[in-house]
Amino acid sequence: MTPVTVPRGDALALTRALVAVDSRNPALVVDAPGEQAVALRLAEILTSWGLDVTLMDAGPGRPNVVARAKHPATHRSTNRSLLFNGHLDTVGVEGMMHAPWDAAIRDGRLYGRGATDMKAGVAAMCAAAVHALDAGLAGEVIITAVADEEYGSIGTRAIIDAGIRADAAIVTEPTRLAIVPAHRGFAWADLTVHGRAAHGSRYDIGVDANTLAALVMAEVEQHQHTVLTTRTHPLLGRASVHAANIRGGLGLSTYSDKCVVSYERRTLPGESAESFAAELQGACDRVRAVRPELRAEIAVGFSQGPNDISVEHPIVRALDAALVAEQRPTPIEGLACWTDAALLSAAGIPAICFGPGDIALAHAAEEYVEVEEIAIATRVLTRLALDWCGVAR
Repeated sequence: MTPVTVPRGDALALTRALVAVDSRNPALVVDAPGEQAVALRLAEILTSWGLDVTLMDAGPGRPNVVARAKHPATHRSTNRSLLFNGHLDTVGVEGMMHAPWDAAIRDGRLYGRGATDMKAGVAAMCAAAVHALDAGLAGEVIITAVADEEYGSIGTRAIIDAGIRADAAIVTEPTRLAIVPAHRGFAWADLTVHGRAAHGSRYDIGVDANTLAALVMAEVEQHQHTVLTTRTHPLLGRASVHAANIRGGLGLSTYSDKCVVSYERRTLPGESAESFAAELQGACDRVRAVRPELRAEIAVGFSQGPNDISVEHPIVRALDAALVAEQRPTPIEGLACWTDAALLSAAGIPAICFGPGDIALAHAAEEYVEVEEIAIATRVLTRLALDWCGVAR
């Protein structure tokens, strides 16, 4: 790949340099290139900016970029550290309304796949670390630009497994510059209902798995309306569940021998994949009480936990103060989708989301980020780093 020169600390130029590299996630898109090329480009740029940069493999050909901004005289025992985290992978580009890799700027917006989700956030955090270092940063800012957040989060998991820690973290997901200390988790599960295949005329021996599954689904939906609607979080709203996929039946004249319903449960703090499995089991038990022929299995699949940092936590208050100082006070909000912040918080690094861009534009046919938001995010994160880590005297 042709080397690219990006002026030191120029967040907009860095955003364009990153968006110009195709980094679609191969777990989501067949024959996608993954993050290697964009990671190499970012590592080269950050090295040219004078940061201590290493590449860490999260998987074959899927590196993380880890860079450190630290004053030579910093003593870790007396100065706080701050971790900046963002992902380098993107989703696919099918159906996009504009060129995905041109990083074109029109009417104050930078267009491209990954512009808002979340290469602008990665660029802002990298530039902020450099600006803070130049201003006399006393502590340490650790940059982790990771692979695979869009699928399995192997990148941030590798960061945690490597023992990288900090006193707090900012995940620069697109929040429209709002402070986001909480987001939902999710859990996937398959409900498999067994029937008995028979000719459509043989009601006496056939057991219809589809109908039995529908009865369980009705119980799950009733549970949602009577119980889940009462489970709320001040920033995240209520808990929810939906049937994402239904597969069953052999033919019009055959009783279905099996029906599989794939569920997604969006979880609030305090909920888990295990508690969701218990909800599904409860629905099955209620149906079995009136239809004893029900035979069902529940298999919990992939899940990610929610994030919930107190609005009074010092990192939340520090970010709020930095925004006020930059004359950009913003609300504290919750995020409906999942992010790597939950993994960091679970590892003992209190993590909140804050970054340029609008999550509503992520994965969209038209994806862009407001250029002004990149500049504001960079200034706010610079101030936060200096306030949190201190300034060398």
